[in-house]
Amino acid sequence: MSNKQKSVFVCSNCGNESPKWMGKCYACGMWNTYEEQTVISTPSNHPASANAVLNINPVPITSVDISSEIRFTTGMPELDRVLGGGAVLGSLILVGGDPGIGKSTLLLQICNGFCKHHTCYYVSGEESKSQIKLRADRLGVSSEKLMLISETNIDSILSFCQSSPPDILIIDSIQTMYCSNVSSGTGSVSQIKEATALLMRLAKENGITVFVIGHVTKEGSLAGPKVLEHMVDTVLYFEGDKSLSFRILRSIKNRFGSTNEIAVFDMQSTGLLEIDNPSKMFLDGRPENVPGTCVTCVMEGTRAILAEIQALVTKTNYPAPRRMSSGIDYNRMSLLLAVLEKRANYSFFSMDVYINVVGGFRLIDNSADLAISLAAASALLDFEMPSDFIAVGEIGLSGEVRAVSYAQQRIYEAKRLGFNSIMVPARNRLLKNIEGIEVIRVSSLSQAIHILRNKQPK
Repeated sequence: MSNKQKSVFVCSNCGNESPKWMGKCYACGMWNTYEEQTVISTPSNHPASANAVLNINPVPITSVDISSEIRFTTGMPELDRVLGGGAVLGSLILVGGDPGIGKSTLLLQICNGFCKHHTCYYVSGEESKSQIKLRADRLGVSSEKLMLISETNIDSILSFCQSSPPDILIIDSIQTMYCSNVSSGTGSVSQIKEATALLMRLAKENGITVFVIGHVTKEGSLAGPKVLEHMVDTVLYFEGDKSLSFRILRSIKNRFGSTNEIAVFDMQSTGLLEIDNPSKMFLDGRPENVPGTCVTCVMEGTRAILAEIQALVTKTNYPAPRRMSSGIDYNRMSLLLAVLEKRANYSFFSMDVYINVVGGFRLIDNSADLAISLAAASALLDFEMPSDFIAVGEIGLSGEVRAVSYAQQRIYEAKRLGFNSIMVPARNRLLKNIEGIEVIRVSSLSQAIHILRNKQPK
């Protein structure tokens, strides 16, 4: 019996399939994203299906050998930290980010470390070999074990890798690859899914570590269906303001390590420079004794990072005050302002409020709530914040300051960077006293503001 062909409509945003075209995707809510794709269905009684069952070979979990599942260094300690200690043999790693953020620069730069002990193929579907060579010379990358391939046919690439397997394969980018047996255009949902599935199979069957670069849409998500992130082993995102030289590499999925680690880089003309002390970088140039600024300590995986939060509160003549946030979630900022109004009795309804995290850093940890609230209250009441002061705590809807994790480690980090006082939740008990730093325990947001206002010089 011959294979049957049928048409389905696939959402280019989330990968949802529908038997007919619809204006709006009911799965993700996007409009005009359905594209017609041709699917070849194989009957269940097809001989190929019977042969596939015969190839299944179950193995007891106690007899599985994991000694070959080793990690190897990338040559960049910051990247090794994000990957959980290094790249895993036979893993598929997806690197995403805005155009020009430094994805290709990072992967070409780590080839220097790879090629000391491994063979690496760098496959580019966007640049010629001479263009890659120009960038490699600028980055100081040169090795006989680094092979350049300029090709977009994924079938040809896989055939060559199977005949002459490398240790590391880099694909730049997945949106430029196409499979000859898929009828849709390059960069479509079907092409991306098929190319990624083939690369995953190559990585698992041959023990090849594959790095894949993925483009990011204007909404900030990886171009292609969400299933692309589910298929790979690790997803890394490059973040940062293009007007600044700082870049942050964040892990949002990692089957072999933590998903909370970040790496900080400084984009220079010679490539990405690792920053081993990001707190010092984010606090560089911080003004002293100025209203509307407060320092907090957040945890990114196992690393404690200090960040400066600035707030500006100004009176507005318009009926709808303006709210803007940079580096924190807008809804979180609105929630904290509502708590300040309801529980602490400070009015912001006729004020424009601007909150900014200095250095392009993005705060996810809710332990920065107390510092954000104190910065906003300081800007509203125009009282100075001590330059040697740091605040850590999560704010509840009742105005209480809730306990945070790793409180002792945050105190050590504040002391190491020269801060003399830290405000922590009273619910964090069993904290060791450290000589040279004052620990202020607070149970509510109103109490925290009251303590700081009483510390003002007379």
